[in-house]
Amino acid sequence: MQPEPPLCPLCLRPIPPDVPQSLHHLVPKLKGGKGGPTVLLHHICHKEIHARFSEAELARHLNTPAALRADPRLAGFLNWIARRPPEFTSRVPKRR
Repeated sequence: MQPEPPLCPLCLRPIPPDVPQSLHHLVPKLKGGKGGPTVLLHHICHKEIHARFSEAELARHLNTPAALRADPRLAGFLNWIARRPPEFTSRVPKRR
């Protein structure tokens, strides 16, 4: 029996082992987070975070998965990605 895949703390979908994934520093490395806590995310979720928020915003106000999920700027993405299968990947636009 295989262990359950970890859940992405942003979209709350499973992260299968064969899906692109990445570690997100809860406080960006450039803002003092080097060696700090990280969370495993779907790569698409990680890219979306960095497309929408500055490093300063992430360090100051959005340094937990709960704070990220609660931010209204991610609501549309979270609603959209929740309807996709865990293995879904797509290109993410550059920083807005």
